[in-house]
Amino acid sequence: MTSCIFNWSGGKDSALALYYCLQNPELDIRYLVTTVNGVADRISMHGVRTALLIQQAESVGIPLYQIRLPEMPDMDTYDKVMTTHLTHFKNEGITHSIFGDIFLEDLRTYRDKRLAEVSMTGIYPLWKRDTGEIINEFLSLGFGTVIACVQHHLEEIVGKEITPELIKNLPENVDVCGENGEFHTFAFKGPIFKNEIKYKTGEKVFREYKAPVNLNDPCAESTDKALSGFWYCDLLPA
Repeated sequence: MTSCIFNWSGGKDSALALYYCLQNPELDIRYLVTTVNGVADRISMHGVRTALLIQQAESVGIPLYQIRLPEMPDMDTYDKVMTTHLTHFKNEGITHSIFGDIFLEDLRTYRDKRLAEVSMTGIYPLWKRDTGEIINEFLSLGFGTVIACVQHHLEEIVGKEITPELIKNLPENVDVCGENGEFHTFAFKGPIFKNEIKYKTGEKVFREYKAPVNLNDPCAESTDKALSGFWYCDLLPA
């Protein structure tokens, strides 16, 4: 049996990837691992409260392992923190790390390089699948997810649940899974959850950050002074 950690963002791609992994009796998932902004006490990038993250893990039934990060760490700090935790996992006998990435080659290369430094290997259950097929399967399986944050030009959809109609009406240049960083989500129901996670929407807030090289990785900052804006919808435990 392969001993693994699962990199859990709390969103739809994580949820579907975990669904596949739980069907594989050869995978022993020891922890759901989530990076958390230690200042805001929210999931990094997604901005979802850890109270809801904890409810997700309890409903899934896999222990949650939080990696607490400073607010907007530089790459050196991020890498050092992650290496410390990956070494800890390796010392526990864990050999593999699972991700919900779909087609971002540079991000996979970065992840695999860091894992190799501690003799671990990445697993990518959704890799190279068509994102239209992924979102349709996600919904057909009975999953539910709400959009927690979006790039500045998609303000009208933040805080909305993903439906076939919403996907159909997305702008043409927006990936239906948000794989280019257009939006991030919070999964609240589906076959991996024992109970639905109840939530209610709170205020919407716009924040500007130094533009990352990859919008799925808020720690991979660019060297210029460009800014990247995101709308967040605060999700509250109901």
